[in-house]
Amino acid sequence: MSQPVSSSPDAAHEPDAADRPELSGFRTKPVSFVRRSGRLTDSQKRMWAKRHADYLIDVPRAIARTSVDPEFVLDAEAVFGRAAPLVVEIGSGLGDAVVDAAAGDARRDYLAVEVYQPGLAHTIARAERAGTALGQEGLPNLRLVQANAAELLETTLPAGSVDELWVFFPDPWHKARHHKRRLVTGEFAALAARVLQPGGTLRLATDWAEYAEQMIEVLDANEDLANPHGPGGMAPRFERRVRTGFERKAHQAGRAITDLTYVRR
Repeated sequence: MSQPVSSSPDAAHEPDAADRPELSGFRTKPVSFVRRSGRLTDSQKRMWAKRHADYLIDVPRAIARTSVDPEFVLDAEAVFGRAAPLVVEIGSGLGDAVVDAAAGDARRDYLAVEVYQPGLAHTIARAERAGTALGQEGLPNLRLVQANAAELLETTLPAGSVDELWVFFPDPWHKARHHKRRLVTGEFAALAARVLQPGGTLRLATDWAEYAEQMIEVLDANEDLANPHGPGGMAPRFERRVRTGFERKAHQAGRAITDLTYVRR
C-alpha cells in the first residue's frame, strides 16, 4: 500500500532526464513516486542488518537508485527455491497486505515491490513476527524488491509469469497537474497484461473516486484484460486485503473504497 508522498524539502527525488544530460533516453516519463529519504529507526537498522539479505532481491541497477538493468530477468523459481504461483504487490508500503497473505498462504510465493526503504524494513520486521507466530523463521515464501514498478513489469518479470498482481491504494496524485504521475494508465494496463499468465488476476483498490474512474477507463480499454463484472463494473471487497489504518482514515474522511478486478484473457 503506497502512502501519500512527503513534500518535505529533504524528500529525495529520483534523477530526471530533464536535469541530467547523462540520463538522456532513460526515464523520459514521470515516475509515479517521489523517493523519500526517511531514516531507519535503530530497531529497523538491526533487523535490516540481520535479515534483509534473506528477503531483499539484489537486482542490478541501470542509472537511478530504484532502476533495474533492462537485461536482468527475474528467475522466481531460483529465488524461492521452488515452482509455485507468484503474487506480486506493487507499492507494498509497510507490508500489511503482503505479509498477511504470505503467512496465510504457504502454497504461493509473494513478491513485494516498494521504493521506500523504511517500508521495506518494516515489512521484514512484520514478516519475522509472522514467522515466529507460525513457529518458523520468517516467511520463506516472501521476497522484496526495491524498484520502480514500471521497469519491473516491462523487463524484469518474464511475460506470463504472474498469477496475481495487486495494486492497493496507489498514490492518487489528486492535483490535476500531477495526474501524469499516476501509476494506473493505459501503459500500465499493457504491462500488467504482459506479466499476467492467461487467467491471471489484476486486483486494485483506491479511495479516490475520480482515480477509480480513470482506472476503469484505461483497464476496460485494454483488449487483453477482461472485467468479470462487466464494462465499468466494480468488484466486491477483496477479502484477503487486510484493513489498514490507511483505509480506516479514508473511511473517516468520507471516501468510499473502490475494488476492481481484471482477468488476463
